[in-house]
Amino acid sequence: MDKGKAVMGSGRRWAVDFTDNSTLPSSRDIPDPPGFSRASQEQDDSAVAKQKKDAEANWKAQKAWEVAQAPFKNLLMMGFMMWMAGNTVHLFSIGITFSALWQPIGALQGVGKVFEPYKDSKVDLLVPKLVFIALNLGGLALGIWKLNTLGLLPTHASDWVSSLPPAKEVEYSRGGFPLL
Repeated sequence: MDKGKAVMGSGRRWAVDFTDNSTLPSSRDIPDPPGFSRASQEQDDSAVAKQKKDAEANWKAQKAWEVAQAPFKNLLMMGFMMWMAGNTVHLFSIGITFSALWQPIGALQGVGKVFEPYKDSKVDLLVPKLVFIALNLGGLALGIWKLNTLGLLPTHASDWVSSLPPAKEVEYSRGGFPLL
């Protein structure tokens, strides 16, 4: 006999019959085990499909809220990094500050793309989008505040001196006599 090939009826000691005997009257006499119901197997397919759609809608709503609240973690991390950078103007603090400005701007530009996978007729994305936008605007405000603390925003009158016209001379002084 070749390896891997079997010949039917050639010395088999046992065999398993996989035929379904549930239609035979003798098998109906056996009661179903506790918790098993033949009616549960015969549920309407539309009810199962509706349950799957509801479960998918709930999952999408949950994930949309997770995405909407994600900027809060970024806000805390960026605030800590800004605090660690200090209030002096140097390369590291400027880099952190502009990163704090750039990330919310990029996120606000892509709000539609971020929530695209969760779009569904049963899922209301308006409130998660508004939370996402509000948290990113908070991050942007944090970056602007850091620019102000670094003195890089022109908020004082001394920042605009170069654009002021020169003051008129009120007194004149000319050469005089030397005192001894």
